[in-house]
Amino acid sequence: MYLFMRKLLFVIIIFFFVFSCQAEETTPEVSLDTVEDSLKAAAEKSEDTLRISISAVGDIMMGSDFPSPILPSSNGEHLFDDVKEHLKADIVFGNLEGPLCEGGTTFKNIKSGRSFAFRTPPVYAKNLADAGFNCVSLANNHARDFGSKGVTSTINILDSLNIEHSGPIGDIARLNIKGVVVGLIAFSTYGSTYNILNENMAYTTISSLSDSFDILIVSFHAGSEGTKALHTKNTFEYLYGEPRGNVVKFSHKAIENGADLVLGHGPHVPRGLELYKERLIAYSLGNFCVYGRFGLKGATGKSLILKVKLRRDGSFDEGAIVPIVIERPGIPYIDAEKYTIGLIRELSVDDFKENAPEIDEDGNIFRIPKP
Repeated sequence: MYLFMRKLLFVIIIFFFVFSCQAEETTPEVSLDTVEDSLKAAAEKSEDTLRISISAVGDIMMGSDFPSPILPSSNGEHLFDDVKEHLKADIVFGNLEGPLCEGGTTFKNIKSGRSFAFRTPPVYAKNLADAGFNCVSLANNHARDFGSKGVTSTINILDSLNIEHSGPIGDIARLNIKGVVVGLIAFSTYGSTYNILNENMAYTTISSLSDSFDILIVSFHAGSEGTKALHTKNTFEYLYGEPRGNVVKFSHKAIENGADLVLGHGPHVPRGLELYKERLIAYSLGNFCVYGRFGLKGATGKSLILKVKLRRDGSFDEGAIVPIVIERPGIPYIDAEKYTIGLIRELSVDDFKENAPEIDEDGNIFRIPKP
């Protein structure tokens, strides 16, 4: 952006110099200082009004052919039809559950009943691109369901569709939006990814990345699961004895170390929103598209598209909750009853008090927290 403005300034100065040489003596002299001041003012105004728009959703699993095929017809090309218009933004983000691959062997003991393995046919990846997704998290408990070969296949397919990704160590998403370089790093509680349980590594990595990007988004897959996990508490969470982190502490520390937006997923239900140091935290975006035999009762079948606009400095400007209902066998639709708006309004105030953002009945989110 700075280099562009310098080049533009040089071109305009040359133009006025040539013009002044050709003008009649009666033509008022144009001050180059005035031109430069005007350009600086225009650049500052442009910086003040520049906004980066983001649409973010939770878990995406478009169907699996393992252990037996449970797949939508027509290669899933209609999965996002009802919500596609609401996804439009500079950055469209979701948490991709399960590898995009063929064949391979899973290490999971799916006979236990507590462990599931997904494998989505690669042809389904096109549905993400067609819906506008240009960035996904691969930091979750299903990305490695078919080992490193599954991860490699997923990354190669996403790259072929120009979809950025983050999750495996060293994998940072990078997007250039309106001359602003945006980075996204995805964390989970698993050792094969950037791990929120390794706090020193996490905060050091975020701090380092914040110096490399104009805006930094942090995603995490953490926290307990299910309708009993609707509330966000500033405490360490577990699921069946498995450590799932303290997501409040992590999110606050992430922002203190340079993150501009924090997007959570993993609990399979929506959680509240918090404004912390003028940065927005979404503690769980819930499910989004989870095709198959999943429990969708209550809040697990209610979700959202989170719309966010960030200012040039990364601070939160405004946003909106687009309420979603997930209908069997796991397809997202716009929810005319707006259930999730009311739920998130209530959870935000209950859990974050004065840090809860103002959310109106239509789901609009405002910059100033409730007094």
